[in-house]
Amino acid sequence: MAADLWTALFIALLAVFVGYEVISRVPTLLHTPLMSGSNFIHGIVLVGGIVALGLANNGPELAIGLIATIMGAMNVTGGYVVTERILAMFDRTKKKGGPA
Repeated sequence: MAADLWTALFIALLAVFVGYEVISRVPTLLHTPLMSGSNFIHGIVLVGGIVALGLANNGPELAIGLIATIMGAMNVTGGYVVTERILAMFDRTKKKGGPA
């Protein structure tokens, strides 16, 4: 039992360090595509929350499924709003104020 805990802790710490190293080396130009990929992953989390909610048998399981579904929906919505705002900053078709 204790070995499983240490293994899980080791994997979590390794994921943190590897994730930090990978993200810190991403060029600025690639941040928007990575945000879109992140939104896709959050969509999968949302589907998982809905499945957990559908398979719930008691109160605590229902609560966890509901919280997972709500938080997954917030992540997806917020991620797409942020991505849209980032893309709007680079939109060259919009005219900046002044006379037409």
